[in-house]
Amino acid sequence: MAGGPDRVQELLPVGDALHHPGVHRSGAGDGAGRIRKEEGAMMKKDMFVIGMDGGGTKTHAVIVDHHGTVMAEHTLGPSNFQIIGVEKAADVLHELVRLCCESAECAPKHVAAVVCGLTGAGRPGDQKRMAEGLKAYAAAKKTVLKSVLVESDARIALEGAFNGAPGIILIAGTGSIAFGKDAKGTVHRVGGWGRVLGDEGSGYFLGRLGLTAVTRELDGRGEKTALTKMLASKYGLKDQTSIINAVYKENFDVASVAPLVLEAASRKDAEAHAIVEFAVMELTEHVKTLSQRLTVKSAKNVRSKLPLSFIGGLIANTTILSSMLQQHIAVNIPAVQVTAPMSSPAYGAALMGMRTR
Repeated sequence: MAGGPDRVQELLPVGDALHHPGVHRSGAGDGAGRIRKEEGAMMKKDMFVIGMDGGGTKTHAVIVDHHGTVMAEHTLGPSNFQIIGVEKAADVLHELVRLCCESAECAPKHVAAVVCGLTGAGRPGDQKRMAEGLKAYAAAKKTVLKSVLVESDARIALEGAFNGAPGIILIAGTGSIAFGKDAKGTVHRVGGWGRVLGDEGSGYFLGRLGLTAVTRELDGRGEKTALTKMLASKYGLKDQTSIINAVYKENFDVASVAPLVLEAASRKDAEAHAIVEFAVMELTEHVKTLSQRLTVKSAKNVRSKLPLSFIGGLIANTTILSSMLQQHIAVNIPAVQVTAPMSSPAYGAALMGMRTR
């Protein structure tokens, strides 16, 4: 989440890697990403919804029928309007609408809602600006879009992870944030304050503490750590001058040091391992806080565990951090159960659209 709390796109899983309910692919290796319609499904006018998940590198879209069955999906380039601008983002989103409708053999006027979960769309003002931009772009192209909703990419990830049911997602990549949805449908948030005020347990957090461990060793204030040699080997940062110049003058990617910290921790480096333990404690606190809110605000006699999904390269993949985190949560927060996301963020966006029809 470098640059602020809204940047979560890079933390999310790839849509195609996740299950979509009712999906039947037309064949492996289909470059267009087409999915043949489920046999017997009846297409009805105004009963389609398109969900999109867009960020700085790509935008994934799905179109579903009134049953929530995915009729088709497509992927195009970036749609982070905070970087490429509203018009260029609208061009990508509009083209995805066209492709989805073409594959599903329907017209855009038969799409009841288009829901876009986008990087940088965490604030209402930005959501409105992008939604109005897409509507205006579509109108200029003589495309009828009945309803356009723009949400944050984290919000649609929450919907997709549990197919609209209650649960918690913990996101940890460059930045960190957690979202939870209770039985009443209320969404709660913990973290996401950005690297200056928060992002505990994130890649930036690990990288910063890793750099600090190196500076302490170089000063003679701290213990020896393998990170010092690793930093010098990978980046050529081996003394006070080179480190200060890189961090303060050359816009050094602090989060890029996180993999070095994880590698050193895996090799039993005491300083690196302590940093990972600290990250585990901080991320666990995110989950604990949300689980308490959701438990209190849900039914009193909750028998089943609250599902929790990890999202983001640091914890969605198998690393020393994800392993330690899962173990720590299992022991300290028995009310939750770590599970894999059920569906993609794009499908989560489509689910939100189905509720707004």
